[in-house]
Amino acid sequence: MQPDLSSAPSTGAASAPEHAARNRLVITLLLVSAFTVILNETIMSVALPRLMVDLDVTANAAQWLTTAFLLTMAVVIPITGFLLQRFHTRFVFTLAMSLFSAGTLVCAVAPGLGLLILGRVVQAMGTAIMMPLLMTTVMNLVPPESRGRTMGNISIVISVAPAIGPTISGIILHYLHWRWMFILVLPIGLGALALGWARLVNVTEPKKAPLDAISVPLSALGFGGLVYGLSTIGESHGGGGPVPVWLPLLVGGAVLVVFILRQLKLRDRALLNLHTFTVKVFTVSVIMMGFAMMALFGMIILLPIYMQNVLGMEPLTAGLLLLPGGLIMGLLAPGVGRAFDRVGARKLVIPGATLVSAGLWIMASFGVDTAMVWVLAAHVVLSVGLALLFTPLFTSSLGSLPQDLYSHGSAVIGTVQQVAGAAGIALFVSIMSVRIGTEMAAGAETVAATAAGLRAGFVTGAVISLLMIAAAFFVRRPPDQMPD
Repeated sequence: MQPDLSSAPSTGAASAPEHAARNRLVITLLLVSAFTVILNETIMSVALPRLMVDLDVTANAAQWLTTAFLLTMAVVIPITGFLLQRFHTRFVFTLAMSLFSAGTLVCAVAPGLGLLILGRVVQAMGTAIMMPLLMTTVMNLVPPESRGRTMGNISIVISVAPAIGPTISGIILHYLHWRWMFILVLPIGLGALALGWARLVNVTEPKKAPLDAISVPLSALGFGGLVYGLSTIGESHGGGGPVPVWLPLLVGGAVLVVFILRQLKLRDRALLNLHTFTVKVFTVSVIMMGFAMMALFGMIILLPIYMQNVLGMEPLTAGLLLLPGGLIMGLLAPGVGRAFDRVGARKLVIPGATLVSAGLWIMASFGVDTAMVWVLAAHVVLSVGLALLFTPLFTSSLGSLPQDLYSHGSAVIGTVQQVAGAAGIALFVSIMSVRIGTEMAAGAETVAATAAGLRAGFVTGAVISLLMIAAAFFVRRPPDQMPD
């Protein structure tokens, strides 16, 4: 994952030849660290069936180990626009890896679900800071004509790390207790922290930046209410709960409207500068990225449950079956980046979105006796599609913004990614739970009911993917490069 920084970066001060080695070190260290922290977004997915038994919790409760992680990132990421402007690169990196390592330690010793979720939340705080730091640094150091190649490396982090998370957790669960998923990651996080403290240099100049204290709780309550409301759909089936499903959805939506209006009013002083959406290329790319993340993270949660609870696979087998797709994404990402530099965005994202949709529609046909080869084929098709999507979308969205909006654009992209991912997980699991409950009430056996519930979740993702195909036709290459 060695980035190409031989040519002059967009910031004039960094264009001297003596800065090339420094820039390579900075981005390589950020790439490796980001890969480590992003891996933890999905490392729990294969472990959920095991945790449901060991901790005696339901699927709706267990999915909060991933949903809380994504939701915390969505709440923290808007603040990173302020952090990246106000503090040096080295300080922000140290803060991110310190939080991630502390959260990993809490997870490793957690006696129950509550503390385990708390540890995941602390982990997510560090992860939330790392990704905008990586993307903003790349946009500042890499010239437009080389960004496709470097964004290809970032795509490995964004897409491959979550994709191989289930494989790694499956291998660990086969031989060790689930706590080793965190025990083994902890020294890696601490090692990255120590290396960054010793070797990372500052590549940006801090400046005074406002932090709107009112916007922080507004974003937390708005995004949190929506995702919580979606997650309780399944729990409310068959008897309801203490809180009506519509209440958190209504409150979250209303607060989110207030948050958006406040950001527009604050303009340059906003926590999340929404004026980035005045750039059409940015807006279309981010919308499409949101659809892709909903489908991706919903699939990452549902597929391991299907393989273990319906097909009866061991965690190791389920994890290894997902490995080829993750490896393909990693192998394709650099080539996709180079192709973007040559041919632009649309020629990549249209077939990419089509392949993602095809993979999800294949999954929507899964039943109790589906052959393993079809599961593998569907995941590989989906993975190839995602590999064609992420690099063009990241490069087109951020590359279309002026340099002073890079940090805000990174924060907006990160927020949309994580909220969409959390909403996808919550929605798909809830739809699955509702369908399982309906099938069980009708007298279906557990395995057949679970298969029907998972099929309903996959159909939801497949329908969402059709919106992604429609959006793909409107993606363009940034204006500072040749037109599509």
